[in-house]
Amino acid sequence: MADFDLLVIGGGSGGVACARRAAGYGARAAVVENDRLGGTCVHRGCIPKKLLVYASHFSHDFEDAAGYGWSVGERSFDWPAMVQAKSTELDRLEGIYERLLRNAGATHIRGTGRLLDAHIVAVGDETHRAETIVIATGGRPTMPEIPGIELAISSDEMFDLPALPARLVIVGGGYIACEFACIMQGLGSQVTQLYRRDLPLRGFDHDLRAVLCEEMRKGGVDLRLDTNAVSLARNGSAIAVTTTTGEIIEADQVLFATGRKPNVAGLGLEKAGIEPAQGGAIPVDEASHTGVANVYAIGDVTDRINLTPVAIHEGRCIAETLYNDNPQVPDHRDVATAVFTTPELGTVGLTEDEARNAFPAVDIYKTRFRPLKHTLTSREETIFMKLVVDRASGRVVGCHMVGDGAGEAVQLLGIAVKAGATKAQFDATMAVHPTAAEEFVTMYEPVPETVADAAQ
Repeated sequence: MADFDLLVIGGGSGGVACARRAAGYGARAAVVENDRLGGTCVHRGCIPKKLLVYASHFSHDFEDAAGYGWSVGERSFDWPAMVQAKSTELDRLEGIYERLLRNAGATHIRGTGRLLDAHIVAVGDETHRAETIVIATGGRPTMPEIPGIELAISSDEMFDLPALPARLVIVGGGYIACEFACIMQGLGSQVTQLYRRDLPLRGFDHDLRAVLCEEMRKGGVDLRLDTNAVSLARNGSAIAVTTTTGEIIEADQVLFATGRKPNVAGLGLEKAGIEPAQGGAIPVDEASHTGVANVYAIGDVTDRINLTPVAIHEGRCIAETLYNDNPQVPDHRDVATAVFTTPELGTVGLTEDEARNAFPAVDIYKTRFRPLKHTLTSREETIFMKLVVDRASGRVVGCHMVGDGAGEAVQLLGIAVKAGATKAQFDATMAVHPTAAEEFVTMYEPVPETVADAAQ
């Protein structure tokens, strides 16, 4: 039996960050992982997805080049070459994670961790005792129980398909579904996306959802709202998808991106005295503490804000608190995020509806325009920007954008929102011209109340 000060179950970004920092402060730290270090983000999420986003943009760039005098000759996309390049990069990143752990002095234990009690973790035939345990096992895709679901795949399998599907049906309206719809459309697939509600990206600002829906359709995605899949069946080499409208859509591949759930199966939570919430999430307090004296949980397994940087921050806060005499509690307010659709969506702070529920009165500033780049192309893509302001204090409580570079812009806007910047301070900031982002500091007139109310 090996003894550790800290043992983390799960080698994703959050778990590795926690163990590395703890080890850097002198703790005997270990990470238990039964798959590849880096977790979902590195191998089945953020990184490979962003690489595919870059690949998908070249089709647009080739088309747009003509407006600037460029003649682009015959072109084609090699899916297997892209998959191989992606896999090579992920292997490199995994090696970096392994090296960072080793250089920090942390131990990598290969295998599946299982709690025997609040201090003992079994990995295969071995057991390990730890003063503190952090559960960072992440989440996994869920699939609905409908006839023929075995013919479909989840997002986990999308990155290693043997061939680019000519016809792809995507079921779902969250960020994973929308991102893959835009990626695969850009790479050359004919994409049909089904979503059971009236607009995709539930939980985001209503204006953002409506604008993105319009832009995705302009980009070629056949986005069908208020429509769901009820069954799948094999029809020769194709998959026939029957929808709630009675239509049958044939596809070469069907992706269900209809949600994820905490990965707690077989973890032995009950042995440590932890009762998961309905849906499987591990309940924690603001400091990521489970209520069991020495056990914490971070990241997607807690189902709070399921973003890689959030999990990393939560893990580092635990290490700072326990091993550096520097108590820290994660602040989950005003977390900036992006959806890497085409065009991108970026958001930080409150939606308009949330702000109206939180404050007696709000002012809304918004603009939509064709970016300078596309004045010389035939592309009809637009940019949308929106500021939500608490009228009483003048503080900007929400920033939202749909357009190229939205993710980059909202990262910096997140600093301003976190710092409590006011609309007057936005207005006093000189614009960088010509940029799209300058519109965030040149929207001087709020939307009239009657118009804002009508948008609700």
